[in-house]
Parts: sequence; structure tokens; C-alpha cells
Amino acid sequence: MSTATAPATSVGTATLQFVDTPDGPFAILADAADRVLVAGWTDDTDAVLARLRPPHRPGEVFAGETRAATAVAAYYAGDLTAIDDVEVVQFGTPLQRRGWDALRSIPPGRPLTYTGFATALGSPTAVRAAASICARNAPALFVPCHRVLRGDGTMGGFAWGVEVKRRLLEREAAG
Repeated sequence: MSTATAPATSVGTATLQFVDTPDGPFAILADAADRVLVAGWTDDTDAVLARLRPPHRPGEVFAGETRAATAVAAYYAGDLTAIDDVEVVQFGTPLQRRGWDALRSIPPGRPLTYTGFATALGSPTAVRAAASICARNAPALFVPCHRVLRGDGTMGGFAWGVEVKRRLLEREAAG
């Protein structure tokens, strides 16, 4: 697992790839070093770029292939850990980066509640901060924020739709 701490500047150029999945088209935006910046279930380039704050958006985006696409195919073929070693870059505060790293340690099929996630971060009362960390997670799937649920076990929100989140959790529970 690798989450890089990146400088607060534009990433220059990036590659955008769309992959067909059972949950719909899946977008992968990767920097010049092939590290994932944004990932999610859409075929809308603007929606992908909107997941990054303007100073962190690439100056140019080119269609192409990414290494992460192989991990997506393997994940959907049943290797739920294939996403674990995909390198990502995220721009955020030290707490956010710590939270994104913690999300990568939640095993498939064993989701946490927001309270459980806040506890894992060492701040059991920081449930809102935990939810905010999930909401600001740009490379979805590779940093599996879908593995965090409301306190009552219901889905809660998900940037790419609650139905996608439900199907991901069902897939992981069965795996």
C-alpha cells in the first residue's frame, strides 16, 4: 500500500482511462508516474477532474492506459486484494493523509462504522472528521472508503452512488 504525500501544485500531465466493470464505467486518472489521482464509476471526464481541487488538477489530460486498470480487472475477477498495492497520490492535510492510509488497512468484507473508523484514527469522537476524510477521498476503490458505514450499518453516502457502494460491499462480503 502506498499513499504519497504530494506537493500542493499541479500534477502536469495525466492519463485518463475508462474501464468497463459490472458496476458501470470506471475512470482512472493517473499522473505521469502512473500513480492514481482519481478513480470512480463514471465516464464523465469533468466529474473525474472535479474530484481534485483546481490547484491539483493536471494541466493536460491524455487518453491512455494505466497500470491500475489491471488491478481493477483482477478485483472484479475475484481478487479483492488486487487493489491494495496500487500507488496513489492524494492532496490533503496530515490528518486526511493518515485517514486515507487507514482506509487502505480495512480488509475486504469487514467494513467499519464511521465511529469505528474514527477510533482507528485514534479519535473516537471525531466521527465528522472521519466522514469528511471519506468524502474527500479521490482515488475510490484503491483507497476503499466504501468500507465505512453509518453507525446503524446502513450505507450512508458515496461519491459514486450508494448502489455502487452496496454492490462493492456485497462482492467483498461474498469473497
